[in-house]
Amino acid sequence: MKLLFICTHNRCRSILCEAIASQRGHGVLQAASAGSAPVSSVHPLTLRYLRERGYETSGLASQSWNDLEAFEPDRVITVCDSAAGEVCPLWMGNVGKWHWGLPDPSRVEGDEEVIRDAFMSVIDRIEGKVDEWMLAARP
Repeated sequence: MKLLFICTHNRCRSILCEAIASQRGHGVLQAASAGSAPVSSVHPLTLRYLRERGYETSGLASQSWNDLEAFEPDRVITVCDSAAGEVCPLWMGNVGKWHWGLPDPSRVEGDEEVIRDAFMSVIDRIEGKVDEWMLAARP
């Protein structure tokens, strides 16, 4: 199953989802991420905490959903509230669209421990959801 995770800036939550779903999905799930208004780079803490949890981060980049027209996802999942209300590009056609609101750990304020806990909590949620999808995909 091909999943496209959308978040406005494609800097944190959608990147977390892409990396975790692609790598934890063991070939059953193929994931990409994009934004309607991508920024120039992935949030550095996104990469740091993915690596800390054992995920490969090379190749992760903030990109526009217009760059992924050839990806042809089976499901588009918005992970931030502002992206949930946006009109998706016409090329997405009748693809199933889901909203899964995740808190943005890159916006958490506090000391390093508080911020790390916020990232780990979101990573835990994503891993749990990917595990659910994997169980559902088993024959």
